[in-house]
Amino acid sequence: MFGKTSKFLPAAILLVASGGAQAQDVASGVIEFSPTEPYPIREVYYPGTEALAEDEMRVIACGTGMPQPRLKQAAACFLVELGNGDKFIFDMGYGSFERLTALGIPMDFLGNVFLGHLHLDHAGDFPQYYFTKGINSGRSKTRLFGPNGVKPEWGTKTWFKKIREAWAWEEASRGGAVDQRGLEIEITEFDWTAENAVIYDENGVQIRTIPAVHADQSVSFILEWNGMKFAYSSDTSPNRWWVEHTQNADISIHEVVLPPEMWVTKYYLDTVGAVMAGTQAHTPPQAFGKVMAMTEPRMAVGYHFQNDADTAPVVLEGIREIYDGPLSLATDFMTWNVTADEIRVRMAVPNHERFPEPPQREFVPNRDAKPYEWTETTFDGYQPEIAAVINKLVDAFNEEFGTDVKPTTTAPRE
Repeated sequence: MFGKTSKFLPAAILLVASGGAQAQDVASGVIEFSPTEPYPIREVYYPGTEALAEDEMRVIACGTGMPQPRLKQAAACFLVELGNGDKFIFDMGYGSFERLTALGIPMDFLGNVFLGHLHLDHAGDFPQYYFTKGINSGRSKTRLFGPNGVKPEWGTKTWFKKIREAWAWEEASRGGAVDQRGLEIEITEFDWTAENAVIYDENGVQIRTIPAVHADQSVSFILEWNGMKFAYSSDTSPNRWWVEHTQNADISIHEVVLPPEMWVTKYYLDTVGAVMAGTQAHTPPQAFGKVMAMTEPRMAVGYHFQNDADTAPVVLEGIREIYDGPLSLATDFMTWNVTADEIRVRMAVPNHERFPEPPQREFVPNRDAKPYEWTETTFDGYQPEIAAVINKLVDAFNEEFGTDVKPTTTAPRE
């Protein structure tokens, strides 16, 4: 479910039909479609088919769900694309990497990642993104921004260090087959307790953090660019920092969870756990309505609940008890195009059969890296007659591409 700003569709908008036909007025109720040319109106967004204006922001929901995995909604993730060419990922919960790649954006453009906290439903897909970036044609550095810890060992830098240790074989076994620049990473660990602190200030874009009320070492983000403000709560209860610093945001994305009684019927929590989880360190619908009424964004976006036919009306009813402004109840692939004049709300059409997009940088072989050393068990596993078939394929490849690749595991053995 979603709402539109009052300027979503002006009363009179000119649409030029193909072949130089006369402009048509939406208010007339007649818009001529050609049976063979592109239609003048498409109420969906096809990624990669529309230019982003110099003064425009596009936000795409790549994860709007909860810790409970589901096909319909991945865990938390939002992509922000700016008209200056910059792109930013806010949170990367499990399942969200599939959504990001389904948009058809080259991996070299997706290098700025901001994590609000380190729960799995907000950071669980980062290891997959990082370790498979190279085999997805990514050849550029990742910049990771995340909070420090209440204890040093709980902070983002140590978290990533342990991830890299746990996946050491994954990294080593990929070897020189991928451009190693895709494994370069720069980590900025910031003070999660700092109020309205600038953690990013480049190319006219400033990103600040405020503390979030959610199990400590959690933050919310505020991005400002070109006179526009994007606010993203990650996980939090509504708080004084949010009320003070997100006033009149152009797009204000804040968590809203199911009411406590649904934590009993949907999640099977006991009554004490349900009311605690549904009201403490999270945001029930009425509280979401109150914080949006207090901050008055151009577009309020509620996410972080299972958005279904039986749940959305309950969430909406609770919000509307207090807030009557523009509202979107987010689900995956919902898209907002934001300019000074209007906010357009649509659904993106993902590519369900995606292959990696072309790299944006030439391949640089990893000449100096120590090659992965295969064990004798692996070498002994190949059957000679099958190896001969494979080696013929290698020879054919070399002839076609003018290369001189030598087989490794299928090489003739003495």
